[in-house]
Amino acid sequence: MSARHRVLILSVSAGAGHVRAAEALRAYAELEFKQVEALHLDVMDYASGAFRKVYADAYIKLVNKHPRVWGMLYRVTSETHANATVNKMRRSVERMNTRALRKRIDEFAPDAIVCTHFLPAEILMHEIRRGRLQIPVWVQVTDFDLHSMWVIPHMTGYFAGNEEVAFRMRKLELPSVHVSGIPIMPVFAQALDRAQCARELGLDPARRALLLMGGGAGVGKLTEVAESLLALDADFQLIVLAGKNAEALGELQRLAKAYPARLFPRGYTDRIERLMACADLAITKPGGLTSSECLAMSLPMIVHSPIPGQEERNADYLTEQGAALKAVDAVGMEFRVGELLAVPEKLPRMRERARALARPHAAREVLRIVLAGS
Repeated sequence: MSARHRVLILSVSAGAGHVRAAEALRAYAELEFKQVEALHLDVMDYASGAFRKVYADAYIKLVNKHPRVWGMLYRVTSETHANATVNKMRRSVERMNTRALRKRIDEFAPDAIVCTHFLPAEILMHEIRRGRLQIPVWVQVTDFDLHSMWVIPHMTGYFAGNEEVAFRMRKLELPSVHVSGIPIMPVFAQALDRAQCARELGLDPARRALLLMGGGAGVGKLTEVAESLLALDADFQLIVLAGKNAEALGELQRLAKAYPARLFPRGYTDRIERLMACADLAITKPGGLTSSECLAMSLPMIVHSPIPGQEERNADYLTEQGAALKAVDAVGMEFRVGELLAVPEKLPRMRERARALARPHAAREVLRIVLAGS
């Protein structure tokens, strides 16, 4: 490896997971690979405004407002042949709207590229085919599922989140398939002290704690979910993460006055690992990155409101493997939580399953393989 080995990591901000996986790779490179210069670029920063609005903004609106439509599109596009006319037209539009990206890649002159979204891989496939790019290009799939859009010719290799995804890749005769896990930040590999993290949050380390994350799509608002859980006949503390939703945070803070020492609302945090460290159960949507973070923290999950398509497959994987239960609605969530708290041996079994599935050093493994092959 040369003194300044350059690795370019390309993501797309259509949903947060692809960007977070790319940032995890960059963070591991900075932390553990001192001879590597890693640069992370979001493709949307180099796309035209119109393309960005259609590609990223429309995706977010679609999955939030019309999830069934997205689920249908996910299935149809996965069954459409890569060389179908509609796919050729789509790739042509993508190339026309991302010329600035190709210029930035030339300026950085990387020794290898890792894509955490299929869009940059498709753009680079065209460059490789034309003989204008002659360095290794790798693809990291960021869910426990393989959609056909991730299957792109002329790639050097692929990284899968689990054995089934890798099996599907090999059945398609994709090159150099590795089961790495999904890259998450280095902090999720640290051994954190539960009692210390609990005291930082004002929690009682000796009492069970539940962590409710994300919005309330499909199961009611966060405040309503919190109220229903707190009404259960069980002794536990509830941490509710409202993120950047100021309105929800305000509602939760008012509700907390009625539940002193039981309800702990939190806004956006960049230290989610410390919240997970003092929790016995996470209630969350099953995104690939969030699920991988919970697994790394040996944190059992109740998953809810999956986006049709990739998150449904993530939920299937987690429940089949015994690391999670699924709640189909608010009533189901109350039942699942009550059931777990009423039968003490269930949560430890789920914790063990989560620990067995965890791949906290996925980013390190990806970089090790990329650097060995470039």
